[in-house]
Amino acid sequence: MADGVVTSDGMGRTQEPNVPPDSPLALRAHRANLVNVPAAALCGEAYNDEPRRLRIGATRSEHAALFEALDECRDAPTASDIFQRHMAAVFGVNPDFSGTEGPDGRRRFRASYLRLLKGWMFDSNRAEGAVLKGWVESRFGLLPTFHGEPIRRFASDAWAAYGEQKQSTRFHNNNIHLQLDLLYEFCQWTIRRGWPDAPMPNWASHIRLYRGVNDFEEHHIVARPDKRTAVLRLNNLCSFSINRDIAGQFGDYILDAWVPLPKIVFFRDILPRYPFQGEGEYLVIGGDYRVGVSLL
Repeated sequence: MADGVVTSDGMGRTQEPNVPPDSPLALRAHRANLVNVPAAALCGEAYNDEPRRLRIGATRSEHAALFEALDECRDAPTASDIFQRHMAAVFGVNPDFSGTEGPDGRRRFRASYLRLLKGWMFDSNRAEGAVLKGWVESRFGLLPTFHGEPIRRFASDAWAAYGEQKQSTRFHNNNIHLQLDLLYEFCQWTIRRGWPDAPMPNWASHIRLYRGVNDFEEHHIVARPDKRTAVLRLNNLCSFSINRDIAGQFGDYILDAWVPLPKIVFFRDILPRYPFQGEGEYLVIGGDYRVGVSLL
């Protein structure tokens, strides 16, 4: 294999050149993806330095009426209401988390992006977290590094457990990946809208976020230039906080990163009527990040 060439293993995965075969799984392989940047580039430091806007297939054009209506909004709560009415109409997702009423009058559980967000914020290593990580794997091509335990091999118990949970019929139904596609595109629309009280101006390319950790088990250390800096391969989906003090509640080490805005999947301000705001949480697509490392 020539240097710098990414090869395929014939199973929908691409393999990185010049990476030792005993390296963790997420360093050795990527999935094909549905965005306009190859997975191998998307997970690299170079992308984070100079990010490009990402689009998931034809999501925006297939829901053009939604984004036309959003463009007429004058404030974030109105935009959120329009988005949720659209999700209710297309996917039967009720904003109050309740099930959908069937012909017999009984309410039935239907998987929804809201339930996944709620489950993630309770524990990202349960089935809801696996479905979200599986969506990132499918759309952005990045494999997870951790789900309950480090994932180092395809032929491992950790990979099998993750795969079983991400396909759970309780949460992986009702076109859940399409719901998450729209959530991502709505998040990116909100970022570029530039509301007056938004946490970032619409011209920004990055936002500074923080993550508290007790050890680096979940994130592979790619390089350690000095004691205050590390290059980490973050999980394909991970949580950050906009508040350093809150991040400190989750670990003795504080990681601070300048996160490119196209890698933000969800943040508290896009659904202001929901109780997702206590930790100032941001869901961020992973890959290699240069982070500052400090102790509390």
